[in-house]
Amino acid sequence: MNSSRFNSGVSRRSFMRFAGAAAAAMPIFTEAHFAQAAMQAAATAGKAAPAKPRRRMTFPEGAVLINANENPLGPCKAACEAIAAIAHKGGRYDIDGETAKLTTTFAQQNGLKEDYISVYAGSSEPLHFTTLAFTSPTAGFVTGDPSYEAGMRAAQISGAKISKVPLTSTYAHDVKAMVAADPNAGVIYICNPNNPTGTLTSREDIAWAVANKPKGAIVLVDEAYIHLSDSPSVLDMVAADKDVIVLRTFSKVYGMAGIRCGFAVGRPDLLKKLEAYGQNAMPITGSAAANVSLLDAELVPTRKKIIGDIRNDTFDFLAKNNYKFIPSQSNCFMIDTGRNGKSVIAEMQAKNVFIGRTWPIWPNMVRVTVGSPDDMAKFKVAFKEVMDKPATAALHNPFEGNGLPDLA
Repeated sequence: MNSSRFNSGVSRRSFMRFAGAAAAAMPIFTEAHFAQAAMQAAATAGKAAPAKPRRRMTFPEGAVLINANENPLGPCKAACEAIAAIAHKGGRYDIDGETAKLTTTFAQQNGLKEDYISVYAGSSEPLHFTTLAFTSPTAGFVTGDPSYEAGMRAAQISGAKISKVPLTSTYAHDVKAMVAADPNAGVIYICNPNNPTGTLTSREDIAWAVANKPKGAIVLVDEAYIHLSDSPSVLDMVAADKDVIVLRTFSKVYGMAGIRCGFAVGRPDLLKKLEAYGQNAMPITGSAAANVSLLDAELVPTRKKIIGDIRNDTFDFLAKNNYKFIPSQSNCFMIDTGRNGKSVIAEMQAKNVFIGRTWPIWPNMVRVTVGSPDDMAKFKVAFKEVMDKPATAALHNPFEGNGLPDLA
């Protein structure tokens, strides 16, 4: 018997068991989970923390939902038609190769080889799996602060050191400080545009991080909101075989948050490491809707303008009323309320307007999603009413100690 081959096999089996167990033990958090947790926290403010926090709440009739960075426009007409046309085949798996068609379309549009693309039901799975694959007790996770929290959740599971680096004065990722934060980093996570600020990190800065990162680390660039901004993508860095994985989702500009489709894009050897954590079969509805959405050349520029116009109109309201906010190139932005942000969230919720959450580094700032014109009109009225009242006391968060939504 070839002992080296036998030992290698045992090692692989052990790794697969470990990876599977880790993935099974780890809930995959999405923006919806964080929004639900913040909603629950506001609903139970001032009350005793429940023994077991509820994970699902229903919204009152007529609620304004600008708390989860969703797109009120929903899927485009072609996507809805594609879903309706293929739904009757839902009793089987992907017999017509819808996911393969989607992969081909995306590869051709972006100058990529098809084996550089893995399709998932959204970008949450590959965000978690990438973190699990490349971090460990000896390989840390570095992120901006504030930024999207889901990667940190996965890093907790892997036992990785988590380094949170404050954003720059222009609210970009401080890439030099991030690279210096952990010489043993496994993942440097850059959300661009950033969630929650909607601000940009330059392509030059991302390229610097890729060139100067610790050996063996990858730069994980989350481009969930890229289509809403003027920022260039870094998919060409993947095509050039850099140590980069790019995440894409159809949940934002394409309006498919409830349908689920996304990509992890990277060198095949990097993507291979994600496979140990699982990859479920894609829903044919998601793949078909995503493919026709990519083929609609007017979808992105049209929606970018619609969302941008609504966002800028809201900024005009905020500026005229002397409210401090961070200018954004995304479908979300942050307002400095000058008081405890959780109190503001709770008071807005009492008016049936559900806004986003706070981050530990900025407890007075709240995130707001860009909704429809009617949503934002109701937001303006409710927000002014709340801000015209004296500030209330800080609120207890029943999810503290239970994983959501804060991660100090």
